[in-house]
Amino acid sequence: MSTQFVRQPNPHPATDEVRNAILANPGFGVHFTDNMISIDWTGDVEKGNGQWENPRLEPYGPIALDPSAAVFHYGQEIFEGLKAYRHEDGSVWTFRPEANAARLNQSAERLALPALPEETFVDAVRELVSTDEKWVPSGDGESLYLRPFMIATEPFLGVRPSRQARFSVIASPAGNYFGTVEPVDIWLSRTYARAGKGGTGAAKCGGNYAASLIAQMEGDAHGCSQVLFLDHERDDAIEELGGMNVFFVFKDGRVVTPELTGTILEGVTRRSIIELAKERGLQVEERRFTLDEWREGKASGELTEVFACGTAAVIAPVRRLVSNDEVIGNEDDQPGEVTMSLRQQLLDIQTGRVEDTHGWLTRLA
Repeated sequence: MSTQFVRQPNPHPATDEVRNAILANPGFGVHFTDNMISIDWTGDVEKGNGQWENPRLEPYGPIALDPSAAVFHYGQEIFEGLKAYRHEDGSVWTFRPEANAARLNQSAERLALPALPEETFVDAVRELVSTDEKWVPSGDGESLYLRPFMIATEPFLGVRPSRQARFSVIASPAGNYFGTVEPVDIWLSRTYARAGKGGTGAAKCGGNYAASLIAQMEGDAHGCSQVLFLDHERDDAIEELGGMNVFFVFKDGRVVTPELTGTILEGVTRRSIIELAKERGLQVEERRFTLDEWREGKASGELTEVFACGTAAVIAPVRRLVSNDEVIGNEDDQPGEVTMSLRQQLLDIQTGRVEDTHGWLTRLA
């Protein structure tokens, strides 16, 4: 059964003039649609009981929480990111929402938050997008970015899992994440770590991103668009970027990406790229990949392409890895053939320009 939402839409939605002005230059994550979805939970995660209730569509706006709410003090918070795309016939679709729903529950388990039925997750996304369908852009590379999230809301300062939670979905029209598809420079963080063994690296929670921000500030100061983290306990193995997975393409047709060790988030885009690359006959290796291999591969010419991937940016070609000690890569490196063709293939599937032979698309409106 589909989730039945109580509908209390925004009585004062944006005018066509205001909305069209925003859609003409949406940016990323700075404008939001008229409405949001909210569902409340009460129960006891430790005892394995609880109930989701009061699913509703309501005006987008501030959330009222008690100052002692657990999310403020103990960081019980998780989120997801996916996109809605307008196809040529005007219909609106999203990409692999079931995978995002499953990952939300994996994150919930790690953060001691309640599981949300996967069908409720998809229903919530569909309810919001079908209501705010006019906010879905139609420009090339543009989409409606969807941000489902869950927070602990119980007003209680004791250190235990919250017995109240809230799941919400908000939406924001989005252009290209980096502004262009030109290759980007990445800052190598040698001082900070994003996650550690036994930590929350495999969960999509705000704390992981908060931990990356100081390193991102270093990268910004050196003109870099993202920051890369290493695992110093595994011979400086490449982990991931502050918010993206990373791939390495070799001259002999191998495509390598760091294996999932519990410290790396399993990206939905990452998983999709692996499937598409294998279908092309490329040899995909999920394994430890070290900084030395990156350095030596570029020096020998065997490593021909590097790219990062994630929901927001889809695929972003990487030009150079920059640190205080060295620069790996060349300033005049251009996006590689494999990188750009995989990017195009993925976008073509998402936007309906080619047939979805994988069953990855779900219609929302």
